Amino acid sequence: MRILGRHGIAAARTLEQKISDAGPFNQRIDPHVLTPVRNALVKQGQIVKLYEHNAPWFHLASTPNTTVQERLNEQLPVFRALQHGNTGSRVGQCLEIAIYRALLRQNNLEYLGRFTNLDDHDDSQQYSKEEPPQSMSGRCLQGKQRLDFLVRHQEAGWAGIEAKNVREWLYPDREEVAELLDKAVALDCVPVLVGRRIPFVTFKVLSTCGVVFHQTYNQLLPEADSRLAEEARDKRLLGYHDIRVGNEPDSRLLKFIGTNLPRVMPRARQLFEQYKDLLADFAAKTIDYHEFAARVRRRSQGLDEDSDWERSEYYDE
Repeated sequence: MRILGRHGIAAARTLEQKISDAGPFNQRIDPHVLTPVRNALVKQGQIVKLYEHNAPWFHLASTPNTTVQERLNEQLPVFRALQHGNTGSRVGQCLEIAIYRALLRQNNLEYLGRFTNLDDHDDSQQYSKEEPPQSMSGRCLQGKQRLDFLVRHQEAGWAGIEAKNVREWLYPDREEVAELLDKAVALDCVPVLVGRRIPFVTFKVLSTCGVVFHQTYNQLLPEADSRLAEEARDKRLLGYHDIRVGNEPDSRLLKFIGTNLPRVMPRARQLFEQYKDLLADFAAKTIDYHEFAARVRRRSQGLDEDSDWERSEYYDE
């Protein structure tokens, strides 16, 4: 949802995200806290909800219809362009390439998965990728499932990395999270999730189970779409202020891949082994999120887990 000024039009949940991205770290509110408030305002008639381009948009009930249409005419072309043709897949590749470049620059982890033609053309086209294998030591993924990368730690064994270069915050009950857990359990590898924003509730529940996280705080767009990126950042359009152009890893991602991930993998492996059965049930939807979280909490209390993991820099704000 997006709202602009006193009379604005809002799109697809970015209002909650914009509020949650702003201000000092210790004063931010996660989007899920704000969504019920927005829904209540819709029910009260203070905010109007409508659908355009398969997405919900919102505006104040007091906003004149002519203003709503004018704002839609400004915003919709940018919104559509971000989803047009192969833009979405090229945007997804940006973060994968950044992770790959970070893997190339470290020497603590072996890895599987690579891009084979990064020097052959610019990022207006998709690059070719050699995916990690679907099977290891008799374990295998179903259908066309693949992890983005597999990395091996000398002591902790294998971990599977998934890159999610999306605007949505990655809550524990999102399908992307369930898919990662399903693949990680199938291959017996520690799950590693890299995404723009990962709320504390996701970290709190899943890091207890050995899942490792890294927040990028940016959505990466291809260099070839720099003009679109500028329009998407424009506060009078979509206001995606954190968009960064290119596929080079920043200093935080380099540190995560080269230093932090190797350091936490042994502990993550221990926790993953203790909670793997619950992760499997949750990923398979045998149990829902609320039951999963309750079982994790009971088991962690029974195991008398220390809190060092929860306080570690691994929630990297």
